[in-house]
Amino acid sequence: MTRARGAAMRRIHVGNALSAFGLGFTVPYLYVYVAQVRGLGAMTAGLVLAVFAVAALIVLPFAGRAIVRRGPLPVLLAALVAAAVGAMGLGLAGNSTAVLAAAVALGAGQAVMQPALATMIVDCSTTETRSRAFATQFFLQNLGLGVGGLIGGHLVDTTRVSSFTLLFAIEAAMFLLLAAVMSTVRLPRAPRVEDAPRSAGGSWKRLLGNRAMVQLCVLGFVLFFACYGQFESGLSAYGVEAAGISTSALGTALAANTAMIVVAQFAVLKFVERQKRSRVIAAVGLIWAVAWVVAGYAGLGHGSREMATAAFVSTYALFGLGEAMLSPTVAPLVADLAPTGLAGQYNSAFALVKQLALAVGPAVGGPMGASLHAPYIVTFLLFSLGITYLALRLGRQLTAVQDQPWLARKRVVARGGAAAEPVPAQA
Repeated sequence: MTRARGAAMRRIHVGNALSAFGLGFTVPYLYVYVAQVRGLGAMTAGLVLAVFAVAALIVLPFAGRAIVRRGPLPVLLAALVAAAVGAMGLGLAGNSTAVLAAAVALGAGQAVMQPALATMIVDCSTTETRSRAFATQFFLQNLGLGVGGLIGGHLVDTTRVSSFTLLFAIEAAMFLLLAAVMSTVRLPRAPRVEDAPRSAGGSWKRLLGNRAMVQLCVLGFVLFFACYGQFESGLSAYGVEAAGISTSALGTALAANTAMIVVAQFAVLKFVERQKRSRVIAAVGLIWAVAWVVAGYAGLGHGSREMATAAFVSTYALFGLGEAMLSPTVAPLVADLAPTGLAGQYNSAFALVKQLALAVGPAVGGPMGASLHAPYIVTFLLFSLGITYLALRLGRQLTAVQDQPWLARKRVVARGGAAAEPVPAQA
């Protein structure tokens, strides 16, 4: 990596940490703020959460095209301004219309940040450094969310609207500070898009013609549906209703998940980098299957309350281990599957799949986790095993370089040459 790329990457990582820190201030308290502090009721609070998902689903198909045409930096700056306006709007909104309008701006801005930042990481990294770059991004995101949530929890007071206004103002300031930091980034010259389709429809048709990318998107949907889509919905409802977990124990479980990611991220990185990506993802499916079995014991077993709590906390920790293995695996694979110059389009498509899974996951898992305890565990145990099957099937569609780039670089070096960056496979 050149010195210029290294400097740009450091600023991008700082930006990731700042954005996560700002989100950590408000995300855990959004429902309480709208429903109770502003007195707008549970229905409006539920609509706000739904609006976040809907706004993301609307803007992401256009975000990829804009990143390809304009570059990731201008798109990111626009998204940050929109998110800052939305955050400040939420802090000042006093009625349902204003809250929903602010949620649209914040949700759209947050959604576009993800593929824009991911594309900037791709542009500033090489095949040799990409896994570590995405692992660092994931590490800093979780650290920022955890620290932000911890500090935010000590600042909020449900009897004072002003305390929440302060939280949203801090979040808006973090987005604007991130915009200032990102405006100083000097990205390498992006490669030209060879034979790029003139229309957005043509570009999506080209993406859908890439069988490996389509299979990765299907796998990604199952990953996010069966894990991330359950954390704060079905799994937490199951823990409270079936396992009798207290709210404080639920907080401990979430902390265990973050702690596992922070501790394990770089410990597993060297191992993951040397394995086939498809097999790493398959292994994550097996780890999460074990996590669901442990969760089944917590809620359906006949152990003591202490044993049930320990098992439930272990479930979240096992999910964190799987997440640490996925962060240096999936995002770099999306980048390696993208044709030259279309990383933004592919990152946006994968972010769209993620948002769909995060919208559907709680809607399906929430009611099941609260009332259908055994079917809930069995269903998501099977989904985890499905991850293993889909990952191994995906491996058959990948080239040796896409599935195991470290081995390809090792062979080049053994022959006395330089490890060149592979050209992504064209669909």
